[in-house]
Amino acid sequence: MKNRVIVYVMVAMLLLTLVLSGCGARESGTSGTVGGDVASSVGDAHGVGDGNSNGDRNADNSGSGAARTFDIVCTIFPQYDWTRQILGDNADHMRLSLLLDSRIDMHNYQPSVDDIVRISTCDLFIYVGGSSDAWVEGVLKDAMNQDMLVLNLLDVLGDAVKYEEIIEGMEHDDHDHDDDDHDHDQDHDHDEDEHDEDEHEADYDEHVWLSLHNAKLFSAVIADALAALDVEHAQAYRANLAAYVAQLDALDATYQRAVSAASVRTLLFGDRFPFRYLVDDYGIAYYAAFPGCSAETEASFETIVFLVRKMDELRLQNILVTESGDKRIAETIARESAIAEPQILVLDAMQSVSTRDVADGISYLAIMERNLDVLKEALGS
Repeated sequence: MKNRVIVYVMVAMLLLTLVLSGCGARESGTSGTVGGDVASSVGDAHGVGDGNSNGDRNADNSGSGAARTFDIVCTIFPQYDWTRQILGDNADHMRLSLLLDSRIDMHNYQPSVDDIVRISTCDLFIYVGGSSDAWVEGVLKDAMNQDMLVLNLLDVLGDAVKYEEIIEGMEHDDHDHDDDDHDHDQDHDHDEDEHDEDEHEADYDEHVWLSLHNAKLFSAVIADALAALDVEHAQAYRANLAAYVAQLDALDATYQRAVSAASVRTLLFGDRFPFRYLVDDYGIAYYAAFPGCSAETEASFETIVFLVRKMDELRLQNILVTESGDKRIAETIARESAIAEPQILVLDAMQSVSTRDVADGISYLAIMERNLDVLKEALGS
């Protein structure tokens, strides 16, 4: 109880330093972060402290000798579900928590006192790592458990992290992207060499979970972390990982077949666009009103006109929005387009999953399967 009071006092002081930040900049690495090479990532981690081990992680701190319960905190739903799938039948000695559980997306989230306490005392903390998570560094610095394992997904991806992309016709902040516009025709391949890395250092795309390829990598690193925490069940976690990766592989192959059979290879979003990792996996082009991390909701006349013209030019039958979009821009495009009765379709970015959705049995795979159905309709496959 005394320790909990101390944590609350520390948290109250920490909250004074937290400021709301936008998305883009990659959050600086934290000592003890599990990332990089999957095979060695956990073996090289020592927690968030000075690297001194506190002994057997599997021992009960009470001294009873009983197997202990581990606390795992995930910031967003995909991490939570990957962890849940890998735990499988061994979840009974794990307390798995989802922070963003009330339909607040990561770009607008700031931790509560209770959230900070949960993180401060947990054994494994998993977060994305972009500037939407800029608050994490201060929380981990003052964490009570200095031996926790920490997974930063952007660190895990390393050089495979993509820059947020500003494409032709898209609303953007002029002072950040004056020289950023480039042609984005139907065969655009998102060549990373077209981007000046120094010029875009602060503009990472945080929506890394929307790639099935990335999901396999992240799941492997999570399995390694769980095996390091709970050596007794390490073999089970790796077996669960193998079964889950097989499901991800099967869905990935289904996506590829659907795109290969598509009559259209371009998506048009009357909304922000958080799906760059997804479309790059399958060579799909896109146009959108805003980049994925944009807080804007009002598109300019020029952006609306551009999207209407592009829809008519490519004879696109559908306009897409995210699950949290208000559809006003899409409805305007549909109304002004020469296409007869275009449909507005919803692609789910998994940024508004609630605890009720989790209780109802929603899963990462189920959402990605629904997204595949939407893509098939949008691409005419």
